[in-house]
This record gives sequence, structure tokens and C-alpha cells, in this order.
Amino acid sequence: MNPALSIALLLTGLQVAGGQKVTSLTACLEDQSLRLDCRHENTTTVPMQFEFSLTRDAKKHVLFGTIPEHTYRSRTNLTNRSTLKVLYLSGFSSRDEGLYTCELYLPGQPPSFSNRNVSVLRDKLVKCRGVGLLAQDASWLLLLLLSLPLLQAMDFVSL
Repeated sequence: MNPALSIALLLTGLQVAGGQKVTSLTACLEDQSLRLDCRHENTTTVPMQFEFSLTRDAKKHVLFGTIPEHTYRSRTNLTNRSTLKVLYLSGFSSRDEGLYTCELYLPGQPPSFSNRNVSVLRDKLVKCRGVGLLAQDASWLLLLLLSLPLLQAMDFVSL
């Protein structure tokens, strides 16, 4: 192999290894859907692929990824952000219990690069908290309401 090519491949691998890894995987119940939040680092421009899977009865079932199983295609929905992948599995029931995995990997590379697991039991799931801006932190709204008279006095706002 050409030494320059070997060095380029090694540097690409090192860039990815230092730039993207799964930092957490959490599960909660939202209505009748399982929600999996896969948080990861994203400090590189190298494109990564990802996969959500369920291991049940010693068998891996791909929920979302390059080749998802037909059984789950109609039940899954994904929200993809730069450092967060959110998978929804609708109609979640006890037959969907098992070990869920979020995995990041380089395209065309067989070994797993970075993953996290979470064991999911329906009876042990917590309900998802609201993720809207108001539900997370309403202090900015209170500050705005309290500062309106000051802004009016300074002619920044006219009501």
C-alpha cells in the first residue's frame, strides 16, 4: 500500500475517533411511543452513519439504519440534529422490551465505532418531560414581562 494513502487513512480514522462518539442513550415513554434520545459529539466534518437496534431473545433487530427490518419501518420516526438523534417507536408494548443500542460508525467499515445501550422494560419506563421552550425554562418569559415597563419608559417598545 502507498505510504501516503496509509497515512491519510490513519489521519481520517484519528479525526473521527476524536470527533464523534455516542455520549448517552436514554429512553422514555411519550404517549404510546418509545422515545430514544441518542446524544453524541460532533466535532468533525467526516460524515458518520448511525443505527438504532433492539436485541431481544439473543437476536438483533435493526429499527433504523442502512437496512431496517420491514417489521419496524412503519413504526419508526426519526428526528436528526447535529448532536442528537431521536427515534420514536410507535405502539410500544411489552413485546418491544429489550436492549436498545445507538451506534455510530464509518461508512464501509465493519467494526462498530461508538455505541451506547439502554435496557428498556415497559413497566420501568418514565414518561418523557416536555421539551418545549416554555416547559424547559420559563424564566426568559418572566424576565421579558417584568422588563416591558422599563422598555416602554425608554421608548424601545410601544404598546
